[in-house]
Amino acid sequence: MGEVWLTDAQAAQAKIELRPLARENVDDTVVTAGRFTFDDARVAHVYSPVNGRVTNIAAALGQRVKPRGPLATIDSPEIGQFSSDVNKAQADLVAAEHDYNRKRDLFANHACSQFDYEQAEDNYRKAQSELDRARQKMLLLHGASGGGVDQRYLVTSPIEGEIIARNISPGIEVQGQYSGSSPVELFTVGELDRVWMLADVYEMDVARVKLDAKVQVSVVAYPGRQFEGKLDWISGTLDKDTRTIKVRCTFENVDRALKPEMYATATISVEARKALALSRSSVVRMGDQSIVFVQSGKTVDGRLRFERKPVAVDDREDATWLPVEHGITEGELVVSAGAMALSSRM
Repeated sequence: MGEVWLTDAQAAQAKIELRPLARENVDDTVVTAGRFTFDDARVAHVYSPVNGRVTNIAAALGQRVKPRGPLATIDSPEIGQFSSDVNKAQADLVAAEHDYNRKRDLFANHACSQFDYEQAEDNYRKAQSELDRARQKMLLLHGASGGGVDQRYLVTSPIEGEIIARNISPGIEVQGQYSGSSPVELFTVGELDRVWMLADVYEMDVARVKLDAKVQVSVVAYPGRQFEGKLDWISGTLDKDTRTIKVRCTFENVDRALKPEMYATATISVEARKALALSRSSVVRMGDQSIVFVQSGKTVDGRLRFERKPVAVDDREDATWLPVEHGITEGELVVSAGAMALSSRM
């Protein structure tokens, strides 16, 4: 039987309350999954530009370093070759300059041909260019020694910050960024007092999400704790595979509670939309079905008739109002309180 009949006294005892189904302000938040990451303007991932063997580590985990502060020393034959190239280019330039000066004086005294003089001048300029090229290559390797043939390369920090990760130990071989292989990140240097959270917003919610919207975030590491921030960036492109856009929120992280790569549940405040909705107390779960009770008039002896109806609702966690997808129509008198008492009488 799909109905329950109650007298007025029984309805009052069961504390039955009725509410017509109407449009309510629903869904004033967008809930999505996020991931914490570094503020990319305050983190540096340090690699070696050359192949070699680590001979010394100058920075420990947790240590603060200054810009160009030493991190590690790498013994690299490539550095020796680059240093040798500079010294050879300098020697070639001196020889070319001597030859050019000699040919210029001879040409001025009509003692050599113009061809020999111009060839000496060309060789001199080529030697200058070769020395500039060798020096520029050395400048790219900013930690390399500048004097003599030296195989040591000094890895330095590009920014001020804390050593957050270190992936090397003395004696290991490392691959250079320009070697064509896959180099290993040697150090991560950065700051953790401010972090980013990146989250995905589905295409259907894109128009509702605005800059400066309030964001509340929870992580499994701290049950019951809420971290609050504001949305400060919305991507201008949509991912063609997931049909989502990236959004970002910046969080002050003075106590270092939030760690990069932590997963988070993000609740983004948006403008509420109007929809036919039931109060949560109206909906009763029976097995795998959601039902509501609707008053459908009175029996011939005057008892109140409550009809059971299966409904489909968008049951979002912690939502007060549940949007109705189908099952009942606007204006029907729905039992908003006492639905469990009616269910027990079925």
